[in-house]
Amino acid sequence: MAGKNYSEEFKSEVVKAVLDEQLTIGQAAKDFGVSRETVRNWVTKEKRRRSGNTEQARDAAERARIREMERRIVELEQENAFLKKCAAFFAREQ
Repeated sequence: MAGKNYSEEFKSEVVKAVLDEQLTIGQAAKDFGVSRETVRNWVTKEKRRRSGNTEQARDAAERARIREMERRIVELEQENAFLKKCAAFFAREQ
């Protein structure tokens, strides 16, 4: 049996009613004419999406980004040093 296709706007409105307006899943399901399980799935998905938007998650992402940038700087400095040695070698050969 194929499920109904709901617009993203509709899903967003239902989820907002539960998460932001404190409606229960059961009440939202009844008010919007959607099954409880469907509302629960939408709410769970949105909670997962929002959980990455906490200050702690942003700080962890920023630290990871800084570590990656520092790693890349070291790599570029090593490549630069190698190219300087190559340039000096070829300059002596001429």
